[in-house]
Amino acid sequence: MLCPLVRFVRTALTLSLLAGMASISHGQAAKSGTEYPDSRFDIYGGYSYLHPLNSYINNYPYKPVSNPAGTLSLTGYFGRYFGVQVEGTYFSGNGEHHQYFPTCSDSRCDQLYYSVEAGPVLRYPLGPFIPFVHVLAGRARINGPVQQKFTWGDGLTGGLGFDYVLPYWGGLVAVRPIQADLLYSHVNYGPQGSTGVTGGVGDMLAMKLSGGLVLRFGEPSTRQNAMLGCTAEPVSVHAGDPVTITASTLYLNPHKKTTYTWTTNGGKLTPSGPTAAIDTTGMAPGQYTVNGHVDQGPRAYQQASCSAPFTVKAYEPPTLTCSANPATAPSGTTIMISTVGTSPDNRPLTYSYTTTAGQLTATGPTASLSTAGLGAMLINIGCNVVDDQGQSAKAATSVTITPPPVPVIPQTQGLCGVSFTRDRKRPVRVDNEAKGCLDDVALSLTQHSDSKLVIIGNTSPDEKPEAAAERAMNARQYLTQEKGIDASRIELRVGDTSGRTANDVLVPAGATFSDANTQQFDESAIHRHGQAYGTAHPATAPVHHHARRNIHQESTQVR
Repeated sequence: MLCPLVRFVRTALTLSLLAGMASISHGQAAKSGTEYPDSRFDIYGGYSYLHPLNSYINNYPYKPVSNPAGTLSLTGYFGRYFGVQVEGTYFSGNGEHHQYFPTCSDSRCDQLYYSVEAGPVLRYPLGPFIPFVHVLAGRARINGPVQQKFTWGDGLTGGLGFDYVLPYWGGLVAVRPIQADLLYSHVNYGPQGSTGVTGGVGDMLAMKLSGGLVLRFGEPSTRQNAMLGCTAEPVSVHAGDPVTITASTLYLNPHKKTTYTWTTNGGKLTPSGPTAAIDTTGMAPGQYTVNGHVDQGPRAYQQASCSAPFTVKAYEPPTLTCSANPATAPSGTTIMISTVGTSPDNRPLTYSYTTTAGQLTATGPTASLSTAGLGAMLINIGCNVVDDQGQSAKAATSVTITPPPVPVIPQTQGLCGVSFTRDRKRPVRVDNEAKGCLDDVALSLTQHSDSKLVIIGNTSPDEKPEAAAERAMNARQYLTQEKGIDASRIELRVGDTSGRTANDVLVPAGATFSDANTQQFDESAIHRHGQAYGTAHPATAPVHHHARRNIHQESTQVR
């Protein structure tokens, strides 16, 4: 029994969807809720289905009506939301032609249901969708399920539904896919008969579903005046930046021609319907206003105006800091000058510098100051920055120049001297006392790792000159073999005939040894005699002839 209504509702919903898709396919923009005109009178007609809900009379249930049936209503609205509705309902039953007779043609009769009711209705337009609720009261004429005559009684209806306004014909037609109501009726069929099935009082609660079309006429008696709002984006700009003015409207009829008019007290205006562009090139700083007007007809409610202010602001000047590194330096030092320039409006910046002394070389936000040839003084440096609008900023710093440092010339240093006078038999041998001196020399060389050593061997007038070279070579051998000094750090020389000695001179890095009384010699031409330096043998131990021969051989092998 529900199938006819289900098919109808499904068809109505499909038509609504197709209508909406068709409006989009024709390039129509989506409309806001206020762009659909509200109707003043609605006439609705649709197919209906009635289904009693657990309702009985004399223990016999009321039956659903599946025969042709319909609902017709007329609604008048006092404003956008509230109205009054008169609705009539007609349901035909199988026993309709026997309704005026005391009995039906069989033991059961389908219900006939006529109703005429009225009451308030409340709608809430949401663009093309208009949901509503209503409560109706009036009269209902119903026959009973078993031999009850077609009788008038009281009726009450409450329900809800929604309409979809089709995007054609100026919103004249809407589809009502569904209206769902609960119906209550109270009918007195007279005294109950002797059979217990006729007469009685029937209270029926039923569900009514319907769907159909709505014709919409006129406009509500209480209309909204057209409204126009304007916004500027951005609100604050610099001269030359564009400004866009956008209008937004309320309560306009989307099916009427709309005219927009724009004016401004500054800048070059280019209107384009509900928007306008402002070219601010060359405008002085200050506040300006754009006025807009919309017109759909000669009546006041069809027109509205708006204004949108915007500000052209001046460019803010840049800021600048300046510093020198180092701030104090000796003459000849190159000083780095650093600046930090900032433009609040991100304008391009150009840097320049001035100085009271020295030579400046600038590279954008940095510069180098050469102080070569300057004496002690205070140098003042000026830093400048300017943006592309001609606005500038200045900062200053200073540098203290001190006299150039006096170079420190390293000097040679005389260390302890080695005496060879104690052992007359071995006059070139480094004895224990000499070792003590050379140990101190080795310590000095270790502490001054970048220095060198000059050993100057001397002789007595009664000696052969080669003895001076042997003394120097023996002293070096002790330092290299016993103290681990690198031989490349030691220079050997021979001196004068001042005595049986070897002088040690420390030559720091950067120093030069210069003594005209000394000279280098050819070590390969020197024939060394005896031990280079004392061994660990006890001093009292006798030295045999063959041992002396071995010592002599060892000493001659060390060259």
